[in-house]
Order: sequence, then structure tokens, then C-alpha cells
Amino acid sequence: MTVSCKDQGSWNFKTASEVCEGAEVITIDLGSSVEAQLPKFDVDFKFSGADVHHVWSTDYANRGMTLWPGLWPEGKRYSSQLARDAPLLAAVNANDRAKLTMAASDAFNKVVMRMFVDERTCEISGGFTFFSELTAPVKSYRIQIRIDRRDRFWADAVRDASDWIGRAAGFKSAYVPESAFDPLYSTWYAYLQDVNASPLEAEARLAASLGMKTMILDDGWQKVKSKTFYSATGDWLPVKSRFPDMKAHVDAVHRAGLKYMLWLSVPFVGDESAAWKRFEKMLLSGVKGKSPGRVGVLDPRFPEVREYLLQTYERVVGEWGFDGVKLDFIDSFRFVSVDPAVAENYAGRDYKSLPEAVNVLMKEVNRRLRKINPDVLIEFRQRYMGPAIRQYGNMIRATDCPADMASNRSRICNLRLTSGETAVHADMLVWSPDETPQGAALPILSSLFGVIQYSMVLQTIPETHRNVVRHWLKFTQDHRSTLMRGEFRPHQPQAGFPIVEAESDKERIIAVYVSGVAAASGSIDKPVYIINATGAKSLVVELPAAAKVEYFDTFGIKAGSAEVGAGLQRLDIPASGYAIMTRPGSAR
Repeated sequence: MTVSCKDQGSWNFKTASEVCEGAEVITIDLGSSVEAQLPKFDVDFKFSGADVHHVWSTDYANRGMTLWPGLWPEGKRYSSQLARDAPLLAAVNANDRAKLTMAASDAFNKVVMRMFVDERTCEISGGFTFFSELTAPVKSYRIQIRIDRRDRFWADAVRDASDWIGRAAGFKSAYVPESAFDPLYSTWYAYLQDVNASPLEAEARLAASLGMKTMILDDGWQKVKSKTFYSATGDWLPVKSRFPDMKAHVDAVHRAGLKYMLWLSVPFVGDESAAWKRFEKMLLSGVKGKSPGRVGVLDPRFPEVREYLLQTYERVVGEWGFDGVKLDFIDSFRFVSVDPAVAENYAGRDYKSLPEAVNVLMKEVNRRLRKINPDVLIEFRQRYMGPAIRQYGNMIRATDCPADMASNRSRICNLRLTSGETAVHADMLVWSPDETPQGAALPILSSLFGVIQYSMVLQTIPETHRNVVRHWLKFTQDHRSTLMRGEFRPHQPQAGFPIVEAESDKERIIAVYVSGVAAASGSIDKPVYIINATGAKSLVVELPAAAKVEYFDTFGIKAGSAEVGAGLQRLDIPASGYAIMTRPGSAR
């Protein structure tokens, strides 16, 4: 490993290394006699490329997981910061084994990561770049880098590295109430910004009858129209023509049997809002466009900005009665080019560091809202995820991928490995109303290992689709402890996770998503559920011993049974249905 810095300035570097729990941990301490900007520096290393075929990262767009050679240029680069991904990469082979996993302890500042193949030697070059962006001046800084070279199941290696980041940074994850794992209904894809109280109250009653437990009122409640998408944002008051009495509307949804959450965009303020005049000098960057229609990003280093946002969220939960908030776009807290505070000598700001101000704001949001409601729900979405974000909220949702069930599945699987005990949610499910019941079930089945969110207009979908939703919602709740808290094993990330499984003391659940893939059932010492999410009418399963098999269709109706022998067996599992395998003669 080498540490290099082209412009060290007043900074001194000290490096130490130790082996901790089977992984090497390198500690780099920087010190300066005076407050100064931290220097840009690199940490690089090389290792053999034998039996390495892919690179895994938290970047949701990285589905191909390709090892890029160094000439394009210096390989594929990834980055993380407080509200974007995590400083973590893994070198993985084609057989689900991690050969090297690297992580850094700084989940606040921007960290650039790289792992690529040298086209001349086929060595793997890895490393980090720190402080490629300017930061507030300090006198000291410590970074730890963890290099795990153990040959391990890839998901275990990633999960351990993510947990290590949280421990090394001293993070304490937010409290997660059980209701964070409840299936829910979102208005976003169903209505976009065209939301109104009366139709949503009818939807709430139907959603509750299908088994949903929570509803999210997304964007549109605070506006009717604006010059640009968010130029009317900032006041956070309901439009009277849509929601004449927000408290009464929330009460109606509660009477339907649902908890209720509200969407808010944290950083934006537009020049069509009354708040603009108050905050137009407290923005992070220059505002483009002509007035009206401009949108700015608030600077949370101003105490007035933080207090305004905090009081807004307190009103939502305390006065209107919402059970939680969906806080959006916190990844927009960033500098577009330069920090405007430097030219102003940080005037009016009580923090110089932007990540630290965001950290203070978000911790205070959690503290104040929990003071009103100890079980308050706070949702974030990918890419703001990982060990740092888990301090502030208790729900992490896969980023938007409407009708793309393969992306949804991949994002859920990746989030499960970096989210600890935080509830991981699917992106909202939508499908064509012309689908067969089996086709309507496929997006649901691709989301089984996350908390399912629906966003269809439930009053307009066919009754057969509602029956599919009702059955699979019941299935997820009957098997919730296994699906959400069991040992989670996602396979073949480079292939889009064709097989995913979870196991608890009482059962094993295996979902198969690609036709022609043989699912290995393992031992049948407990009931084994095989879910056919391939669209085909059968699956090939490898059995270690003879088994009794019961078949169920996508509505949960029994479709037959059989006894089969050991070895490779083709099971007639109905499309979008499942089989339950037990030992012959055993009672389920």
C-alpha cells in the first residue's frame, strides 16, 4: 500500500496498520500546526487478479459490475459522501466469493474509490482518493481503511464491511419501530402531483382492505402549478383546493386503518414561495434561470435554515398528525462549484463544514420528531443510504425504477447488505392493468425480500389483481421474520440476482427469477418454500433427499402435491406460484 500527496502543505502524515477480526486496518493520521484545508491524497494498493471477475459497489447503476482496464482512464471510479452511497468496493468472482473487500471509515466527506484490472499484468489496482473537493479548515483528521482479503461468501464480506464503517465512524443507528416493516401504499406513481383528499381517502380504505398498513402522500399536496417543477417549494403548506383541512384528511386515513406519512423536499426553496425572500441569501449555490421559476438549495450551516426546517416537520407530525415523513433530495446539499461561505468568511453560519451541518440537522429532525411520536417513521431513498444515513431514519427505499422489476430486485438486495436493522423498502410497484394475474404477481415477487410499496390506483385495477395483491401481502406478513430478519443470501449479483434466499429457524424461502436456473434446496430439515418468479410453469430443483411437495398458485390456492426423489427434479410449480417441500411423513 502507498500513500501519496502532491501538495502536502503544513500537513504531516502518520500511518499504522493492524489485523482486526481477520482484516487489515490501516490508520492514517493527518496533523497541522494551523487550521488548513485538508490536502488531496491517495491511498493505492495492488493484488492478484486471479479468480476475480467483477467489482461490486453500492452504486445502484452498477448492475454490470465490470472490471475496467486502466487505460479508460484509470478504470471505473465510484464516489461516496454523506448523502450518496458508501465508501465500499468488493472484488467478486463468478461463484459468489469475495476475494477482496475494501472500505473507508469516512462516510461524511467525498471519497473517490477505484478498483480495476491492469491490462498488462491482470493485477487488480484499488484505492481511494480523499479530499478531491475543498472542505472547511481543520487541524487534524483521521481515516481508517479496511482491507479484507478473506475468501468469503460475497454478501457476508459486504455486510461486515458496511457494519465496520458504522463502528469505525462511531455512528449509532436510529431506532426502527416494527411499523417500518409494514407494507404500504404510495401516491407517487399512481397520481404523481395530482393528489386530492377525497380520492385518496377512498384509496386508503381499499389499501387497508388488501392488507396494507401505511400510506405515503407524495409530492403535489403543497402546489397546484408552478413555472418549474419546484419553484413553488419552500412554504410547505397544503393547497386548500386539494386539501381544505389537512388534519381532518389525516384523521380520515387513520380511520381507514392506515398510518400516514408525508413527502417533503428538504433542501429546495423556490422564488414563487413566500419563504424565498427570507432565505435567498442563505443558499449553497448560485440559482440559474429567470424569475419566476428559480430554485435554490438551502445552506443548513445557517441556524435559521435548520430551525425553519425543523419547525416545518414538527408541524407535520405534531399539528397535522402524520405518523412520519419521507424526506427527499438531501443529496442536493452540495457545492456546485465553490463554497459561497468562503468569500463571506462564513458569516451567519455556525458550522463551517457542510456535512457536519447536515448531520446536525438530520439528527435533530429525528430527535424532535421522536419527542412527539416515539415510533415516528422517517424514510430516505437510494442514493442517500449506508451507515451514515442510518443515524437519521428507519426506512430506506430503492431508488425510482417504475415497472423495472429486475432493477428493483437488485437495489433491494444491495441495500439489504448496507442497511443493518433499517427497514429496506422496494420502489413502488406498478404494472399494466392488462397483465394476467401471473404477470401482475412478478413485480411483487421481485420485491419479496424488501418491504413492498404499491402505487397503482387500486380502484381501477382488475379484481383478480387485487386478489393477487391480497394473497402476497398476506404471504409476506406470515413469513415476515424470515424474509426481513432471516439469514439473507442473494446470489450472483453480476447476473442480476437470479436466486435469492432467506432462512430462519423455522423455514427457508428461495425465490428463482430466471428460467433454466436450477435452485439447490439444501437440506429439508425444515419446510422449504420455492417461489417460481420466472414466468415459466415449472422449475428444476436439486434435492438432497426425497421430499413431499405441495404446489400453490399465485392466489395461494393449492394446485396439487407429489412425492419426489433425490437429485435434479423438475417441479410443476405454477407460474408466479410456489411449492412447499417437507420430508415425507412429516407434518407441516
